Amino acid sequence: MSQPSNSSRFIPSQLRSPRVPAKVSADGLESTWGQRWEEDGTYAFDRSAERPEVFSIDTPPPTASGSLHVGHVFSYTHTDTLARYQRMRGKAVFYPMGWDDNGLPTERRVQNYYGVRCDPSLPYDPDFTPPHTGGDGKSIKARDQKPISRRNFVELCERLTTIDEAQFEALWRQLGLSVDWKQTYQTIGERARKVAQAAFLRNLERGEAYQAAAPGLWDVTFQTAVAQAELESREYPGFYHRLAFHIVDADAAERAAAAGAPIETGPAGTRDVCIETTRPELLAACVALIAHPDDERYQPLFGQTVASPVFGVEVPVLAHPAAERDKGAGIAMCCTFGDTTDIEWWRDLGLPLRAILRKDGRIEAETPEWITTGAGREAYAAMAGKTTYSARETVVAALAASGEMRGEPTATTRQTNFFEKGDKPLEIVTSRQWYLRNGGKEWTNPATGADLRADLLARGAELDFHPDFMRVRYENWVKGLNNDWLISRQRFFGVPFPVWYAIGDDGEVDHARVLTPTEAELPIDPSSDVPAGYTEDQRDQPGGFTAELDIMDTWATSSLSPQLVSGWLTDEDLFNRVYPMDLRPQGQDIIRTWLFSSVVRANLEFGSLPWSHAGISGWILDSDHKKMSKSKGNAETPMGLLEKFGADAVRYWAASARLGLDAAFEEQQIKIGRRLAIKLLNASKFALSMGLPWDADEEALAAAPAPSLDATAVTEPIDRAVLAALADVVDAATTAFEGFEHARALEAAESFFWTFCDDYIELVKDRANDLAGSHDPAAVTSARTALAIAVDTFVRLFAPFLPFAAEEVWSWYRTGSVHRASWPEAAPLREASAGVDAALVARAGQALAALRKVKSEAKTSQKTPILSVALAVAPEAEASVEAVRSDLLEAAKVTGPMTLAVAEPAAGDDGEPAPAVTVTAVELGEAPAKPKKG
Repeated sequence: MSQPSNSSRFIPSQLRSPRVPAKVSADGLESTWGQRWEEDGTYAFDRSAERPEVFSIDTPPPTASGSLHVGHVFSYTHTDTLARYQRMRGKAVFYPMGWDDNGLPTERRVQNYYGVRCDPSLPYDPDFTPPHTGGDGKSIKARDQKPISRRNFVELCERLTTIDEAQFEALWRQLGLSVDWKQTYQTIGERARKVAQAAFLRNLERGEAYQAAAPGLWDVTFQTAVAQAELESREYPGFYHRLAFHIVDADAAERAAAAGAPIETGPAGTRDVCIETTRPELLAACVALIAHPDDERYQPLFGQTVASPVFGVEVPVLAHPAAERDKGAGIAMCCTFGDTTDIEWWRDLGLPLRAILRKDGRIEAETPEWITTGAGREAYAAMAGKTTYSARETVVAALAASGEMRGEPTATTRQTNFFEKGDKPLEIVTSRQWYLRNGGKEWTNPATGADLRADLLARGAELDFHPDFMRVRYENWVKGLNNDWLISRQRFFGVPFPVWYAIGDDGEVDHARVLTPTEAELPIDPSSDVPAGYTEDQRDQPGGFTAELDIMDTWATSSLSPQLVSGWLTDEDLFNRVYPMDLRPQGQDIIRTWLFSSVVRANLEFGSLPWSHAGISGWILDSDHKKMSKSKGNAETPMGLLEKFGADAVRYWAASARLGLDAAFEEQQIKIGRRLAIKLLNASKFALSMGLPWDADEEALAAAPAPSLDATAVTEPIDRAVLAALADVVDAATTAFEGFEHARALEAAESFFWTFCDDYIELVKDRANDLAGSHDPAAVTSARTALAIAVDTFVRLFAPFLPFAAEEVWSWYRTGSVHRASWPEAAPLREASAGVDAALVARAGQALAALRKVKSEAKTSQKTPILSVALAVAPEAEASVEAVRSDLLEAAKVTGPMTLAVAEPAAGDDGEPAPAVTVTAVELGEAPAKPKKG
């Protein structure tokens, strides 16, 4: 990304007399400069900028429920450093903020915070007052939560998210995010509802959205369907139960036994084949036994029937290649449905649907028609209406009593699917849901003739991932999809599907007759709005209509964040200036959800990517190297850290980590950041104070000349070497930022900054101060100018990382804001260095370090004079030491002769090379007397 030629977005900055405070401090800068930035519109987006001049960011909308944690500070700081850099490069930065305030997290927080739960059957109460407000809400158990209407519940959701959003904004401002706070949105707001509903209606019209009644994963706690992207595999304890199915054809049983099948004889003389299952409570839903077609043991049974234990239902024995020959006895029961393999077998083999599990996780109360024996119906009645756990106990007891459970249950641990926010294993329930095509099933786009999965893989190849190794996560996810995107949820606080269904004269809902509004009517709520051609009194009546009550999955709305924040359908002028966007920053764990779903939506609507770059942050790890998260209870709260150490210090810790890599949370690293911010203030104060009388009053200081940045006045070799080194740093930092490597940019600036402070300033401070007026005026001007140029360069290099300290220093000698100043350029610095080698700074520093070392080893003050000294210098360092001889003598307090002898350095005992400069002989004078206290 090259710097735009249009620099009109830079706020003019003029040099002025230095107004350096008597004492500097990093404390309190956040409130001072945060308010000033807001008043001055420092980060306001320039609406006049054309698309090539814009850098637009699809900022992740944090979930507005509860509190942020330090992981948010980590990743959002990464984005902010890049936004600040691009602004200093002359780009009009479009940096909005959104709030993801719909979905389960908000609903759960509202339930706990206000002590309520939603019951859509209840009427709206306009005077409702919640029974509980505030606190952690964890003491409000589900049974104690007051049921309220859906509208009352949604109003409480909106009320609480407004409170949370204000707290989040305060924290982001404290951190110094350079967000344009006039560019905000909510994923449940009116604009979001319009965009999400319009996109869905377009998907529906093009055949990309469809509804289907099918078995799907279901969370019985939250009473909602769950998409593939929301699954989390966890270990779950259970027991294997060995159950005997009775073979109906005795001859087939004998043939199977002869083929090696483990056929057993039951207590009643039955010939049995045994299976092992962890879900005996689903035995009544069994529709077949399945074995591998190549398993010779069971081939004699294929096409035969067996009777299920306890319930006595005859089911076929069938072959399917997904059966595992080496697992258990090599034969398994298929129930509708125990797991996703059951779904596969059910579909492939055309098996009957015998569902016994309700959406609330309990067994259906009515005895199924396929159970016909008296004993079987009695056994079912004993477990009807029970939870799966209680039903399992009932069935196992019946199996043990009948002798059809062979042996005792065997403990096992299995991998089970959970909803990522749930606490119980997912069940599989058949229900009508809305789906969006995402390449999980074969589908060719009729408009383009392209296979959707291939199209989405091609989009992933076009996208620039930072770091690039994150690309494989996207590709693996797309290749591993096995179903379309389930986008409907049976919840309350979210964007409603904008559809109704016609009701026949017989009172039956016809889901095939979908009634839709026009885009001009959006947003709508079908539960209160009426479709065209109908009246409200026809709602839920024969010949009338009924509303779709499901809401869209939260990812189905947040996946449209690039379109939503860019003004699609609501602000076409803005949309044309910022879309497609430049950057999507996000966490690695939601590549399969947010990133992928956003690519899906943009591809379906526009046939292109929604942004050109994806910056993927790593995770924050706790002291045990586990990912920090609110749900795990191991996350640090950031406001305390910001108040204790300051925003710049916390930002430094965050910015030190590279994209894509995990980082440990370490307060020590934050302390280093605070030290750096304070050093920037102190070193800048020192450098800008050169030539100013210490006892001058404010009037005299105001009349003092502004610092000179005229590089032609830099004439001394060491001063020119500093400019050469700064040019290298600017090049390195610029290249790093252009490659989305903020941590490398910080590393380059910080590394040389400490060299500048520890070596260069110490070398030239006597010349720059010129307290006695004994130095060559040109040499004094050279040092002062180099110091001022260095400060002016460093303050801009650090501005993306330490925005408060950088702005504070900038205000001492310039007008305007450093954050609307231009990024430093290397070419003028390199030209002013007049070919002097940047390595001169390091070599001069080595010589100064050698002279300081002898005083440290003698345990005397650094102010102790050196009466004479002999140095051994490496050949490549001789010219450098000679070039800084006069500064070196002053800085090290050498009052007598200093001789140099050229010698190749010898390696030390530890194998490390010897320093380029060593002291071979030295005579120290008397240490100056310490000043008396008081």
